[in-house]
Amino acid sequence: MELLLPIEPLTPGQPRRVQLESALREAVRSGRLAAGERLPASRVLAEDLGISRRLVVEVYTQLTAEGYLVSRPGSGTCVSELSLPPATEVPDALWSGEGLPRWDMRPGIPTLSAFPRRLWRRAWTAALAAAADSDLGYPDPAGHPRLRRVLAAYLGRVRGVDADPQRLLICAGFTQGLDLLAQTLRTRGATTVALEDPGLPHRASILRQAGLTVLPVPVDADGILVDRLPERGVDAVLTTPAHQFPTGAIMAPARREAVLAWAGRCGAIVVEDDYDGEFRFDRRAVGCLQGRAPDRVVYVGSTSKTLAPAIRLGWLVSPAELHAELLPNKFLADHGSPTLDQLALAHLVEAGDYDRHIRAARTRYRTARRALELAITRHRVPLQLVGTAAGVQTLATRLDDTHPDHLTARARALGIVFDSITRYQLNPDPNPDGVVIGYGNIASHAIDEAIALLATTIGRQRGSVC
Repeated sequence: MELLLPIEPLTPGQPRRVQLESALREAVRSGRLAAGERLPASRVLAEDLGISRRLVVEVYTQLTAEGYLVSRPGSGTCVSELSLPPATEVPDALWSGEGLPRWDMRPGIPTLSAFPRRLWRRAWTAALAAAADSDLGYPDPAGHPRLRRVLAAYLGRVRGVDADPQRLLICAGFTQGLDLLAQTLRTRGATTVALEDPGLPHRASILRQAGLTVLPVPVDADGILVDRLPERGVDAVLTTPAHQFPTGAIMAPARREAVLAWAGRCGAIVVEDDYDGEFRFDRRAVGCLQGRAPDRVVYVGSTSKTLAPAIRLGWLVSPAELHAELLPNKFLADHGSPTLDQLALAHLVEAGDYDRHIRAARTRYRTARRALELAITRHRVPLQLVGTAAGVQTLATRLDDTHPDHLTARARALGIVFDSITRYQLNPDPNPDGVVIGYGNIASHAIDEAIALLATTIGRQRGSVC
């Protein structure tokens, strides 16, 4: 048979097996090779591409193991009927009436149902009652002095931040904070910012939009590989030392020293994203980098994990000179963050309610992570949780040959949503390993239900026929 495969010619000088695997995998994922479609015989495809038949056989075998293809004696090789159904084919019954997945295991989301509505209402009402007439005017671009004072004390007490209120800037969450910082660095003459790879993809987009070049730097179990940071040409590095996203690595003491030493030698800035530093389960969280070198580190935090993303309150603690340069950009961005929300957060912290809420959340997330670990073992799902027990998500590496994109698509078809590691890789890995599973916004019993259901589809994976 003849089939015009939707793949580009193989590039000389690059591993041919990797190229062919990636091309066929992408063709199946995108739907350009439809479920049930028969592929050319290994001999025919080898001749067409000018490669060995053995290489084609190895590729077909690998993709069959991953569930993209199926092969039966006498029937040839074809695309699996179970491979990657489009989102539009997901049965409505597996999704909530609000269009949310039935089992929401997306990473980075706290328990939205546990938002302290009563406490927030009380704090907001108290803030409104106590607000002076002058508080209702245009906000201070740096943030309300009361919140800056309260936050400086809290961050120093809980995270070891050297947080002078005069160097603390209130912003609309991490995203605006990074955008303001990127614009300011660019105005200073910066050209390149290094990023952990893997990491959240929108960070690279924010930096590029500001006119900066992004340099991906790999991470391992000890955090970012500092020896991969060039001694010249990089103006800043963005890192998550307390709990690397998404690998879960904690930056080792030697790496912490090394990245600060690198910044000192190169005159660079370290941007510390402390997105969930309060949520470590196995021990007290490691203090922040900024406390060691406040003249070289910009500390960024927010309420997105501690309270809810919808609050849109975050903060930057910067060296004094950089703080002064950030203020005009903040003014032009929005003329200041909402004052009453700032005063409500200040009241919540001063009353001790913020600390109590975080302690309860930490216990809840510890229980949920343990429930996920037990469910994976109980239902014999070929995944292994890695990284430090902390936060609201974890990386789970695979113990079989299933491609993470394929596993996430199969889960989505069942109404279970989590992410493939490929979503967070700036430099694509030809053999990606792992899925990123959130446990913050799902109950423990629902975690067991989701993993049990996932186990059934993994068990059926090799039963697909042409």
